[in-house]
Amino acid sequence: MIFVNYICSSRQRLQAAGRWTQAFVLVVVGGLAATAFPPVHFLPFLVPAFVVLFWMTDAQATRWQAFRVGWLFGLGHFSVGFYWVGHAFLVDSARYGWMAPGAVLGLAAGLALFPGFVSLVSKFIMPYVKTTRPGQILVFAMVWTGFEWVRSWILTGFPWNQVGSVWANSDVMMQFASVAGVLGLSLITLIAATLPAVLGFPASAARDRLWSLAGFGGLAIIAGFGLWRLLTADLSYLNDVTLRLVQPNIPQHLKWRSDLKWGHVRKLVALSRQPSENGRPPTHIIWPETAVPYNLQYDPDLLKALGPVVPPSGYLITGAPRSNRSVSKSPEAWNSLLAITAGGTVAAVYDKVHLVPFGEYVPWRSVLDITKLTAGRSDFSVGRTARTLSLPGLPAFSPLICYEIIFADQVRSLGTAPKWLLNITNDAWFGASSGPYQHLALAQFRAVEMGLPVVRVANTGISALIGPHGRVIEQLDLGRQGVLDVGLPRALREQTLYARYGDRLVVLMLLICGAVVILFAVRGNRLAQE
Repeated sequence: MIFVNYICSSRQRLQAAGRWTQAFVLVVVGGLAATAFPPVHFLPFLVPAFVVLFWMTDAQATRWQAFRVGWLFGLGHFSVGFYWVGHAFLVDSARYGWMAPGAVLGLAAGLALFPGFVSLVSKFIMPYVKTTRPGQILVFAMVWTGFEWVRSWILTGFPWNQVGSVWANSDVMMQFASVAGVLGLSLITLIAATLPAVLGFPASAARDRLWSLAGFGGLAIIAGFGLWRLLTADLSYLNDVTLRLVQPNIPQHLKWRSDLKWGHVRKLVALSRQPSENGRPPTHIIWPETAVPYNLQYDPDLLKALGPVVPPSGYLITGAPRSNRSVSKSPEAWNSLLAITAGGTVAAVYDKVHLVPFGEYVPWRSVLDITKLTAGRSDFSVGRTARTLSLPGLPAFSPLICYEIIFADQVRSLGTAPKWLLNITNDAWFGASSGPYQHLALAQFRAVEMGLPVVRVANTGISALIGPHGRVIEQLDLGRQGVLDVGLPRALREQTLYARYGDRLVVLMLLICGAVVILFAVRGNRLAQE
C-alpha cells in the first residue's frame, strides 16, 4: 500500500508542477524511452516513460493540450532515438555540418507529430471509457500502434524504431514477430509498459490495480511461445554454397575522393582473394552498397578486371551507381546491385526502388533548391519494382539496398519467390553511432517475419549472417575490416503467419483489445450506477 501511495503522490506532484517543469519532464522521459532501442536496450525505462505520458495526457483539459503533451514526449523520444542522423551531415562538415543540429531536431519535431496525435486521439476517446483506467490504457496502446502503422507509409514511410523493435536483443521475444510482425510486438509491449499507470489513481478499484500486472503476463505468454519456437527450430544449410561477405571499412569522407577510388577497389579485390580460414573457398562474393565507385555497367575494362575475382561458376554481387548517361539523351542514375560473372559480364541488375529523401533525392525539388547528401548533384531515379533474382548456383533471393530492409510491407510483397534476403548497405554515413545497430535489428525482424535467412553486407559494419529465426549467426563488428565466409541457411519449410497474412493479424489483435475496452466500459458503467 505504501508503494501505491507513493505512485499516487508522484502523479499528483507531476500534475501540480509548472508548465515548463512538465514540458522538461516529458522531453526527458521521451528520451529515456528511446534508450530501450539498440544498442542500449534499457527496456525498464519504457515503464516510467509511458506511464508519465499517459498520466499527463489524461490530466489535460482539452485535446490540443493533450497533443502538446504527446508532441513534447515525441521530441525527446525521436531526438535521442535518431541523433545518429546528424552524423551524415558531418561527413562533409564544411558544407553540411551547420545543418546537423537542425536536421536532428527538425526530424524529431516532425516525427513527434505522431505521438502528439496519439495523445490527441486518446484524449478524444477516453471520455467514452472514462470509468475504467485499464480500458483507457488499452485505447492509448491501440492508438499508438495505429500511428506507428501510419508512420510506416506516409510520405514514403519511416518505420524505424517502432516500439516492438526494443526486443531485438532477445531471440525469444522476437519470435512473436513471425505471427504479428513488429507492430504486434509494439501493441503488447505498450500495454505492458503503460498498464502500471493505473496505480497512480487513488480511486481505482482493487480489481483495476491487478490489471497493472496483466501486460507482463502477456509478455510472459509471448516468451513462452518464443521458447517453444526456438526449441523446435531446425537450422540447416544449403550444400555447395559459401558466401564471402566483404567489409572494407572505408570511411565515408574518403569513399568518393577521386585520388582514392581505385585504391578502394583494389582493397575490395584483395579482401576477396585472401585465403579462406575454414578451408572452404567461397562460391560467391558479395560487396556492400556502392562498393564500386564507378559506373560499372558501362565500363567494360573495369568489368574485365573484376572477372578474375569471381569464383568459377559463381558471381561477384556488388553495389554500384549506375547511369545511362553515355547511351541516353535523357540520362538517369540509379543506386544499383549488379551480379558479375567470371567472364566480366553483368548477369543481373537491381535498381533501388525506395530511395532516402534528401540522401538520394530531394523531394519537392522545384521548391527546395538544395543538393542531396550523396555524391553527385543529380537525384537518383527510382527502380521499377522490388524483385527476386534467380542466378544459376544460388537459390532465388531478393536484393534490398540500404534501408529498404526496414519496410516490412515491401519485403512481404515479394511473396514466396525468394529463399533468402540480401541486404547491402553503407552505414559509414552514421559512424560509430546507434544507427548501424538499429539497422541490423530491423534486418533481424525481417528474417523472423518472413522465415527467411538474411545476408547483410555493410561497408563499415555490421555485416552479418542472420538465420530464419532472426538469430545473428556470425557478424563482423562495426568499424572492422575483414571478410566472413558463411554458409547459406535454408528458409523455413512453412511460411510464417505474418508472411501469409501480414498486418491483418495486428488488426485482429486491435479488434480483440477493442472488445475488452467495451467490456471494461460496460462494467464501469454498472459500477457507477450501483
